Amino acid sequence: MPVREAPGTVQQVVINALGEFLASPPDGTPIEVVEALTLMGGNALDPLPPRLFFEAVEQSPVAISITDHKAAILYANHAFEALTGYSREEVLGQNEAILSSNATPLSVYQQLWRTIQRKETWTGTLVNRTKAGLDYLAELIISPVLDRKGELQYFLGMHRDATKVHELEGALRQQKARIETVLDAAPVIVVLLDSKGRIILDNQEYKKLLGDLRGKEPADVLRAAVSEQLGVDAFAACLEGRGFKDVEVAIEIPGSMGPRWFACSGTPVEESDASARTYFGRQAPGDRRLLLLATEVTARRREIERAHLENLRARLAEQQLMHGMREALAAAIYQIQVPLNVINAAAAMVRGGAGNVDTLAGMLDQISVSGAKALATLTSALPEEPREAGVMVNVNELLRQVLELETDRLLATGIVVDWRPAHVLPELAGHKNQLRALFKHLIDNAIQALCETNRAQRELRLTTRRVDEAVEVEIEDNGPGIPTEDRYRVFEPFYIGWRNRRGKAGMGLALSQEIVNAHGGSIEVDPKMTDGCRIRLSLTAVPDDD
Repeated sequence: MPVREAPGTVQQVVINALGEFLASPPDGTPIEVVEALTLMGGNALDPLPPRLFFEAVEQSPVAISITDHKAAILYANHAFEALTGYSREEVLGQNEAILSSNATPLSVYQQLWRTIQRKETWTGTLVNRTKAGLDYLAELIISPVLDRKGELQYFLGMHRDATKVHELEGALRQQKARIETVLDAAPVIVVLLDSKGRIILDNQEYKKLLGDLRGKEPADVLRAAVSEQLGVDAFAACLEGRGFKDVEVAIEIPGSMGPRWFACSGTPVEESDASARTYFGRQAPGDRRLLLLATEVTARRREIERAHLENLRARLAEQQLMHGMREALAAAIYQIQVPLNVINAAAAMVRGGAGNVDTLAGMLDQISVSGAKALATLTSALPEEPREAGVMVNVNELLRQVLELETDRLLATGIVVDWRPAHVLPELAGHKNQLRALFKHLIDNAIQALCETNRAQRELRLTTRRVDEAVEVEIEDNGPGIPTEDRYRVFEPFYIGWRNRRGKAGMGLALSQEIVNAHGGSIEVDPKMTDGCRIRLSLTAVPDDD
């Protein structure tokens, strides 16, 4: 069986034989034959011999095919073989449809065929299929080849694989879509401006503000407000490289109840030069952009203003209460002076021997009346305690809140807290503020006791437990403790057992007992605790008619 030679080898043999024939043509060879063969082989002295055009097509990196006027393939180059996977022998005589994929719409093929039949060049993209069954994207140019009479004879097709470019473009589109989705979902105004203040990119929040401003450009409004706040043209300064951050400005919105507040930040953004001159890495200064972010803080500002107003209202009420108490106390002092004067006069009369029973009795009556008036004045000066509604409370939660309030004092005095709450406690109907005050009184007493001890280790233990339907709380410290004879006296008003009495009124435990009683409970000093003090109290609930 003869060995089949490769097409390239056969062509070289033919070229060599043709060269030898033209170098020494046999005698009698017609001159016309020699000229025709010379034209086919090319003249070595010609700078562009005809053979060169064939080799250029053959060696081109672009897939090239030539068909007849019915699209039957007559020629395919090496790049065509490499791209499609078909050898020349497999495609010669086959219609170009051998490369077709059903992913290309029929309308594209119809438009292609109409174009080339009009003797016009068609340029477009098809989804082709390789011999291995893999689809690829082909950027295709088909040009008609006409004879001397202008009639269609052949079609020249050139195409390249554009799959990677298409995939990169698709990935770029997806990335752009993701960024736009994130920007539109962000609860922040985002806008990118060029050096002339023109909008390059914005998001939905920016468009909403544009609608609220009834067509006025938000970037211009924010620019004016920020510039007024900073005293310079903030956007121009940012484009020069000096950004700004969290500048809060107010904007009047038509139809809104008061101004809306925005915290604005500006960041200069450098964009690289994308011109052809930078292709090989030569950097050139690009345009500078301004990225403006604006977060609406109207709710926070209004909350701050509301809190400030409430604080101011509370301070004014406190001042009014203080003024009222001072006036009442001044009146009581004035009224107390009267019985004091009478007492002094009576004492002088008794010492001088001039007093008698009737006179002294009259003076005592006057003292009693004046004293009663002074007592009534002082009583009226006492501020009325606000009535608090009973709600369901969790004792653990209230104790934890008080501990958080006392954290700084506990750390400053070096007290170690042993917090032992019950995992489950029944909720009680109670007065939250009163119970917080109760626990604060007791914890403050424990801290004071620990500050008066010389122990190196200061400990405060808080325990809660359920006892039937009640809650029991123990507050224990390892301070100096309470002497046995004072276990009941400590609950008396104005009793002070501290060494440091400055600023102490002696009402803490008395008020604590009053609050516990109001919650149907009891409070005591544990007599068994000898190494410190343990206050035990129980709570049930405030009465239903409270």
